[in-house]
Amino acid sequence: HNTVDRYRIFHETLERAKNDPELAPRVEAAKDEIAFVLEREHSAGVLQEMRDSGELPTRVTHNDTKLNNVLLDKDTRQLLYVIDLDTVMPGLSLYDYGDCIRFGAATASEDEKDLSKVHCDLHLFEVFTKGFIESCKGLTDLEIEMLPVGARTITLELGVRFLTDWLDGDKYFATKYPGHNLDRCKSQLALALDMESEREQMK
Repeated sequence: HNTVDRYRIFHETLERAKNDPELAPRVEAAKDEIAFVLEREHSAGVLQEMRDSGELPTRVTHNDTKLNNVLLDKDTRQLLYVIDLDTVMPGLSLYDYGDCIRFGAATASEDEKDLSKVHCDLHLFEVFTKGFIESCKGLTDLEIEMLPVGARTITLELGVRFLTDWLDGDKYFATKYPGHNLDRCKSQLALALDMESEREQMK
């Protein structure tokens, strides 16, 4: 995860799409989403800047931290294994944490079309965050302080990635219907917006 680099790719793709007669209609269809991510570009890069400056430590991270990458015992529901380890590399704890919140505390699916259903469940946020802090004994005070920023940043980053793929003609993410990536983008941006409205409670 590198939100700054994801924005760089987004900008390149957007300019290419604007000048491609086949892709230009996709730019028009996503004009509100494009404006949304551009308004948040500076704040979206904060964690990467803090990593580059050394304020946040680089750690071993999974980078795809969602529930279906954990195997549980069918009877006891206790942890057996973490799987899907091909994405393990140096990164930020805040991205791993944030992806768990994005996936696990969301009240709707990643591609929910009814955006009124898309929220961050603050109870799930609270219990997961307590467990994360208790389990990760070596977190710095700054990492703990920035946890809500991690949740919002990774959610916004994924929205940017879905938007980029929509503008590029749906080449990366598998889609089930026309406009699927744009729906995914809208859902993630709605979740990021909800996190922004809940920032103080999350802190």
